Amino acid sequence: MRVNARFDLDAETQVAYLSQVTGMGVSEVLRASVQHYYDAVRARQTGLKHLSAFIGQGDSGRGDVASTYKDRLAEGWGAKHGAPGPGAAPSAGLAVHESAPAPWPADVTAPEPVPAKAIRPTRRKEAR
Repeated sequence: MRVNARFDLDAETQVAYLSQVTGMGVSEVLRASVQHYYDAVRARQTGLKHLSAFIGQGDSGRGDVASTYKDRLAEGWGAKHGAPGPGAAPSAGLAVHESAPAPWPADVTAPEPVPAKAIRPTRRKEAR
């Protein structure tokens, strides 16, 4: 297909820049630009429709998969990689978004700060 197009100054500058930087001819730049634009529009139009042939097609025979998938994944990964054993880090086996329990009991509070007046400076004995 032969194309004759009128470009404004901005488009002409952009094509010239792309041609210079890439070392491609003007026709090659325009072909690549059309391909890029086509791919972008096509991706927006189709989205994930190509996966719809596979989504929901399997039948596990279980009705609770959606509500128990985390437990089932943990079981499978534990069997594959080994469950965390004794002495493992407190966060072992937790998902990235789950926080590890505090390493101290929840009922422990920090000691009261000592008032500055209660602290007496000590005098050092001078060496004679």
